[in-house]
Amino acid sequence: MDAGTSFNLKGQSRCPLQEQYMQRKNARDNLDRFIPNRSAMDFDFAHYMLTEGRKEGKENPAASSPAREAYRKRLAEAFNMNRTRILAFKNKPPAPVELIPREFSSSLHSDKPAKPRRHIPQTSERTLDAPDLVDDYYLNLLDWGSCNVLAIALGNTVYLWDASNGSTSELVSIDEEDGPVTSVSWAPDGRHIAIGLNNSDVQLWDSTANRQLRTLKGGHRMRVGTLAWNNHILTTGGMDSLIINNDVRIRDHIVETYRGHSQEVCGLKWSASGQQLASGGNDNLLHIWDRSTASSNSATQWLHRLEDHTSAVKALAWCPFQSNLLASGGGGGDRCIKFWNTHTGACLNSVDTGSQVCSLLWGKTERELLSSHGFTQNQLILWKYPSMVKMAELNGHTSRVLFMAQSPDGCTVASAAGDETLRFWNVFGVPEVAKPTPKAIPEPFAHVNRIR
Repeated sequence: MDAGTSFNLKGQSRCPLQEQYMQRKNARDNLDRFIPNRSAMDFDFAHYMLTEGRKEGKENPAASSPAREAYRKRLAEAFNMNRTRILAFKNKPPAPVELIPREFSSSLHSDKPAKPRRHIPQTSERTLDAPDLVDDYYLNLLDWGSCNVLAIALGNTVYLWDASNGSTSELVSIDEEDGPVTSVSWAPDGRHIAIGLNNSDVQLWDSTANRQLRTLKGGHRMRVGTLAWNNHILTTGGMDSLIINNDVRIRDHIVETYRGHSQEVCGLKWSASGQQLASGGNDNLLHIWDRSTASSNSATQWLHRLEDHTSAVKALAWCPFQSNLLASGGGGGDRCIKFWNTHTGACLNSVDTGSQVCSLLWGKTERELLSSHGFTQNQLILWKYPSMVKMAELNGHTSRVLFMAQSPDGCTVASAAGDETLRFWNVFGVPEVAKPTPKAIPEPFAHVNRIR
C-alpha cells in the first residue's frame, strides 16, 4: 500500500445503489452479514446436496457404479444441476424469447432513416434574356414539353430552347397583322405544339420537322389567350368568352363549345384523367366542366360554377396526388389561392398571399405548391400543402412573374416576367434515380408450342 493512502473499509461503499438503502444510524448496526438472493436459490437442490448428495460418489464408492454415475450426470444436465455453488447473489437475466424470427422482425421494425431537409436555392441557377415578352396577365406565353424543350413567345416569334444542350432555335415568326402570339402549348408527345394568335387563329406545328401542319379557324372571333391539350383534343379559350374543344385529327375540328364565361377566358387546365376541365376568366368565375356530359349539339352546361374569387382567375393547377383537388389563384383584387373539391364544388381552403397570383405549379414528388406573383414583391413562393406554410421565397425578378413552366422531371421551374428575363429555379430538388427494372424470369418451356 502506498504511503499516505488510507483504506477505510467502513467508510468505503462497494455499490452506490446499496448505499442508499443499507445505511445505518450508528456503527453498531453496520455489521457484516450474508443476505442471499432468494430468487436465485434452488431449495430442492440445496436440500438434496446437504442431505443425500454426500452419500454418493467418492465418499461412498461402494454404492456407486459406472452406470449410476452416468445416469446421475445425465440427470444433472437435464435439470441444470451441474453447479458448484448452491447459493448465489444474483442470476444472469434469462435470454429473451423471440416470438418473431429475426429475419421477419428486422423488416417489420426497421425504421426508415430520417429524410434530410432539402436545400432550396434562393437564387436562380440560370437567367436568359427574353426581349419583347408581352407584359399581359391574360396571356400564356411559356410551356415546357415532355421532350425537354422549352417554348416561349416573344412578340411575333416563337423560340425553342433545348434544355438538354442549351441550344436555341426559332420556330416561327408571325406576320404583324396576325400577331402577336398570345399562347403556346405543347402536345403530350412533346413534338407538336399549338400556337394561339391575336387574330383568333390557332396554328399547329411539328417542331422536329420545323413545319406547319394546319391552322384551326372559325372557332373564335377574338384572340386566343389560353390552350390546353387532352390527348388529341385541343381546348382553346378566347377573349370572346368561348371555350372550344378541337379534334385535331379531323377536318371539322370543332367538337364541343362551352359557354359560361362573360369575359375573356385566361386559364384552362385538364385534369390528369381527362374527365374534368377547369376554366378561369376575367369575370372572376371558375368553372368545372365534365367531359362525359359534353354535347356538340348544344351549349354544354358546367358541372360547378364557383364565384368565390373577387378578381380574374388565371392560375390553375390540378393536384398530382389527389385527382379531385384543384388550386386556383386570383388577380390583384383577390390575391388568394383557393383549393377546391371538384366532385362537390366545395372550397376546402383559402390563403391570402398579399399579391396578384399569376401562376401555380404542384410539385411532382412532394406535397408542395409553387406560386408566382406580381406587385409588390414579384416573387415565387413555395408552400407546404396542406398547412400552407411558406417554405421559401424566391426573389430575382423586378416585374410581375407572369408565366411558369415545369421541367419533365418535375425539379426545375422556368419563370418569365415583365422584366424580359427568363429564370430557372431548382425548386423541387434533384430528380430521383430510376431503379433498374428487375429482369423478367423466363417462363419454363416458353419455347415449346402449347396445346390449345
